[in-house]
Amino acid sequence: MSILVVMEQWEGVRNWSLEAASAANRLASESGLELNAVFPGKGPDGIAKDLQGLGIRKVFCYEDADPVCCRSDSWVPMIASLCRELGVKIIIGSASLIGKELCASLGAALDIELVQDCVHFECAPEILLKKPVYGGRVVSTVRIGHFPVIFTLRPHLFPIIRCGNDMPEVLRRSPSPVVTRTVIKEIVQAAAAIADLADAKIVVSGGRGIGGPENWTVLRDLCEVLGAALGASRAAVDAGWIAHSHQVGQTGKTVSPDIYIACGISGAMQHLAGIRNSGTIVAINKDPAAEIFSFCDYGIVGDLFDIIPALTEELKSRKREVRAG
Repeated sequence: MSILVVMEQWEGVRNWSLEAASAANRLASESGLELNAVFPGKGPDGIAKDLQGLGIRKVFCYEDADPVCCRSDSWVPMIASLCRELGVKIIIGSASLIGKELCASLGAALDIELVQDCVHFECAPEILLKKPVYGGRVVSTVRIGHFPVIFTLRPHLFPIIRCGNDMPEVLRRSPSPVVTRTVIKEIVQAAAAIADLADAKIVVSGGRGIGGPENWTVLRDLCEVLGAALGASRAAVDAGWIAHSHQVGQTGKTVSPDIYIACGISGAMQHLAGIRNSGTIVAINKDPAAEIFSFCDYGIVGDLFDIIPALTEELKSRKREVRAG
């Protein structure tokens, strides 16, 4: 019997996969089960070094599998077969877009219980999982007393803790031929300002106060200067002003940048749930009674269309001085 963590990669191991592996290591230590990992793909170079100190005994990499595209109809059969081979008791993945879809399909293939988007877990001797429901208004506790089971962990909530210098054994395999129903013809990576929202060190987000889709240029200019990612509140996304891929919050992406700048965002509970792990939160809003001012580290009461351009120009000026000096 063992624990299997499902890893993701994009130009290396995803941070949220390392978070899931670290959490799985804690669970393995408490339960006494062996911990292994699987990459739906050949695994990046130096994979053993990337997973050093995470308690993983073996990592299974499938050489001929597509390392990037999410094709569950080809990935799920090989992971399900591996689970049966290893006698897996617990499967842990990340609640990323790819992770949730893949783990849902895997749970269906194995006919086992699935719990998505967990923010806390305990092992005692049953597994207790906590996950937000009703738009984050309630945290539900799920008690698991039967196995096997599969659950996913919300990104950016679990620390990456390495213990020792042990590295896993890397086992490279060729997957069995599978007839797939999906064909990847082209990969188009959308430009999310300068940085990827999920991994960005700085995020600049706009809300209803941005006023309309034509006004995002103001925030994009600031993102370009800061090397930041562009985010948005649900209100802005629901209004059709920007794509859902930019949405931050309970029903969007959870972020944990060093700096989060909220522009024209009132501070609904669902949005705050997605930014609470940010290092420093700066809020700009015309309404002095906006809820976000009770949550942020620094608040500016004023018109973002006056403040953001001035801030952008000041940063550009300082960059020019640095280059000249």
